Amino acid sequence: MIHKPLVLLGMAIVAEVIGTACLTASQGFARWVPAVVSLLAYGCAFYLLSIPLKTIPAGVVYALWSGVGIVLISLIGVVFLKQSLDVPALAGIALILAGVLVINLFSSATH
Repeated sequence: MIHKPLVLLGMAIVAEVIGTACLTASQGFARWVPAVVSLLAYGCAFYLLSIPLKTIPAGVVYALWSGVGIVLISLIGVVFLKQSLDVPALAGIALILAGVLVINLFSSATH
């Protein structure tokens, strides 16, 4: 069974990634629709993030939040924004992903 705080953390990560993608699309808040969506997504993300912090250590929550967010926003950048990543960037992202997997698979702090 999936631990409810982890589901909420996942939802917070998705909201944060949407906010970051819209922040890019807002072109420095020059385009108001993506800017407003970005602010709403970040508000939702922070609210959802506050709930897992009640039961999961802050360091673990933040490691998962930032790690998964980095991987997802990097994928969005490559696939949708036609950004390129060099080998060191890909290696760093792979290490971040490995860290997220270690926390989720082997740490008792998330269960």
